[in-house]
Amino acid sequence: MKKYNIEGYTKDKKDLEQALGQIPEGLDYKDYTRDQLIVKFLPLAENIARKFSTSQQASGVMSIRDLIQEGRAGCVIAVDRIDMDILGASEDKEKTIKSFLAKRIRGAIRRSIDMNRGSMRIPEHKLNEIRKNFGKDKKMVAMFFNSIFLSIDDKPAGEESNVYQIPDTNEPYNVDLLNVYLISLLKKHLTEKEYEVMRLSYGLDCDKHSAKEIATKLNIEGTSSYVRVSQLKKQALDKLIENVNYSQVLDYL
Repeated sequence: MKKYNIEGYTKDKKDLEQALGQIPEGLDYKDYTRDQLIVKFLPLAENIARKFSTSQQASGVMSIRDLIQEGRAGCVIAVDRIDMDILGASEDKEKTIKSFLAKRIRGAIRRSIDMNRGSMRIPEHKLNEIRKNFGKDKKMVAMFFNSIFLSIDDKPAGEESNVYQIPDTNEPYNVDLLNVYLISLLKKHLTEKEYEVMRLSYGLDCDKHSAKEIATKLNIEGTSSYVRVSQLKKQALDKLIENVNYSQVLDYL
């Protein structure tokens, strides 16, 4: 968690790793104790919490530590609500239990953010309506980033293709200004490695680099280093779509 300077995080992580190491391997989920289930899925709660934006506009007074704690509290409550009969009938128990817990962990974090956002309380059913509408806005955010980044990755039709290349008659954007704006969004919402992968992949302020060249620059080793670069690109794109507000890209749609 290099992105956040959390007091006591290292000790907390070591304690959790020690507790995880005490859980016997190969246990079926029906053989786990309540405490073992909670410990096993505390890392899931942290991973979900880290996907929430910690900007004041998004999370108010809550820090990343607060989000992690609320996620863990939600995990504890969710574990107590697991229906072992339904879980036992599932073909993929790991996927089923993670899906069940993740939904409730996210809900616990969102409710805590809403409760601590300010003195004015909005009823939860109204907040849900707002989120549904915001989901539509997210589609527009996804459209923006997909049109910017995924279209760059698309290869033009070959000479033997029967697909006509229809020219775009719209007035083009000022590419330099757009790149500066994209870089500002990347720096705000991505980790350093994700930012570098996106910047080098698409040549935002430099020449475009291949996946292997990026892997070399970022010291990503291994025979499948280029695959890791592709994973980082996808991860970064998903994070941008999740965290960027619709109003921030409206002028470019």
